[in-house]
Amino acid sequence: MKTSHIDYTCRYAIDPATAATMGTDELRHNFHIAGLFEPGRITLTYTHYDRMIVGGAMPVDAPLVLEAIKPTGTKNFLDRRELIAVNIGGAGAVTVDGQTHQIGNRDMIYIGMGAEAVSFASTSHSTPAKFYLLSAPAHHAYPTKRIAIADAKRIDLGSQQTSNERSIFQFIHSEGVKTCQLVVGMTQLAAGSVWNTMPCHVHDRRMEAYLYFDLAEQARVFHFMGEPDETRHVVMKSEEAVLSPGWSIHSGAGTSNYAFIWAMAGDNVDYTDVDAVAIEDLR
Repeated sequence: MKTSHIDYTCRYAIDPATAATMGTDELRHNFHIAGLFEPGRITLTYTHYDRMIVGGAMPVDAPLVLEAIKPTGTKNFLDRRELIAVNIGGAGAVTVDGQTHQIGNRDMIYIGMGAEAVSFASTSHSTPAKFYLLSAPAHHAYPTKRIAIADAKRIDLGSQQTSNERSIFQFIHSEGVKTCQLVVGMTQLAAGSVWNTMPCHVHDRRMEAYLYFDLAEQARVFHFMGEPDETRHVVMKSEEAVLSPGWSIHSGAGTSNYAFIWAMAGDNVDYTDVDAVAIEDLR
């Protein structure tokens, strides 16, 4: 559906038994999100997984104002929600209730519940910003905070031997910015590495969404999902997102190295609260 400069769709929750019967087209229709970054538009997907909204804003010649959509049921978009915007494009700015924050490539901004006027702008129309948007219901108003990629908590994991050498950048963590339920970070794979989040895990207390980016035009990531003993896959190209229900694994292997943004919403904000899955149990 369209409202002014905003396009939005809804995705309903799928149970694991139903997902196990789906073919390629059905899996893509229910879990895959394309077309996030359309010039001069805000594109949103309202999901029924913990009411997470996944979207993109790509301002070009003029700022884009974040307006409420029908599924939020509120006057302003953030009346009962919080929001994180991560910029994967050119330099830009986010203005929140009159205060402007400069957001460079791979920087993010957290905007707390109750903010009324939010807009996105690009510094240059020739290299526009691309704001990846993540929003979840909130119960408390935490202050707006910009986090540069240089200020994120970095954790280096994996190895060349297992093709998963990678750096995790935690934007939201227990010692940093406070949120109600959003937990967001970015992972960058080293050259020559292709696997992410392997060995994999599930966390029934939280859903998750992945945005894959920094892939060449002809490169792809095979995103694995499903229950550990009933796996499926979705083929992803750059700047596409995929939804991961709490019952599903979420792991990928690419035809080259890449980056991805992971975002969770649900019962808690403990990054390590996961149920590990042994590789020998995958089917």
